[in-house]
Amino acid sequence: MLIGDVARRSGVSARMLRHYESLGLVRPKGRTEAGYRAYSGEDIRRIFHIESLRSLGLSLREVGCALDDPGFKPSKLIDDLIRQTRERIANETELLTRLRRIDAAEPAGWEDVLQIVALLQALGSESAGKRQRAALSSVEEVPVPVEVLVEAALSETDPNVAGALRWALARSGDRASALLAEGLGSPAAEVRKRAVQSIAEIPNGAATALLHDALTNPDIVVRRCAALALGARGVADAVPTLIDMIVEGTNDADAADALSALASDPALADQIATRLVDRLTHGTIEASARRRLAEALADIPGITTSRALADLSHDEDRAVALTATYILKLRNAR
Repeated sequence: MLIGDVARRSGVSARMLRHYESLGLVRPKGRTEAGYRAYSGEDIRRIFHIESLRSLGLSLREVGCALDDPGFKPSKLIDDLIRQTRERIANETELLTRLRRIDAAEPAGWEDVLQIVALLQALGSESAGKRQRAALSSVEEVPVPVEVLVEAALSETDPNVAGALRWALARSGDRASALLAEGLGSPAAEVRKRAVQSIAEIPNGAATALLHDALTNPDIVVRRCAALALGARGVADAVPTLIDMIVEGTNDADAADALSALASDPALADQIATRLVDRLTHGTIEASARRRLAEALADIPGITTSRALADLSHDEDRAVALTATYILKLRNAR
């Protein structure tokens, strides 16, 4: 078979076939009466083998070794190809993500593109200072897609940079809440924590709804952070979690402050006082937890609280009794 016929049947150009021959990959021994190359059936099979191996990413040198070296073992080469392919995919994915971010920012010209690229690089810098400055400038100076800010906030470990990113997200609109919600379901505890902390600083109804749902999150850290934020927003459903925090001694001062904020609503004050008293008088809890619950009553107004404190001033636990007596004196002095 002549080279033109082989090219048509194999899909390999005549020029490439000549290149294979120059490298010694294919060696057609046959010749026509006119002296042209004549490819045998074995030659054509070898061409198909060459193309098959090339489709896996092998170089022509590696193809030659695979076909001609009886001792050639593919395992290591295949492993290397897998690694190289993964690296290439990762690089291409990173590039695609960067391009999408730039496109989402809707740059008006190349100057805008360059500014966005510079900001993206700054957000990925090893310098915490550069990341912080980039986060602060992302709101007013250079518009950055909210996806970029969310990704940065969920991965940031420096507290100052994280605070700047949360500040930027709080000013980025409703879309930030929906994207951060995905972080609440992350398998990584730190990511879940960063997500709820970021949501807690977004002052809109979508964020409040997410925080409300987070009260039933399997992660106790998420539940506690959500309860503190909801307490400041006047959401009564946070009360049980806040009281649990006081009992457990976890951010108990912040939890007591949140209960105090909720108790500014007269309709909630008696409910909160009743719940605190129930925990004090029912069930078995440590003495230190009872003292914290008594202290939490200090900023809860209403007759229910006053009666509870009067009863607690005679409590068997001297520390609780003294705490209640002191709080009563302060309330009577007002």
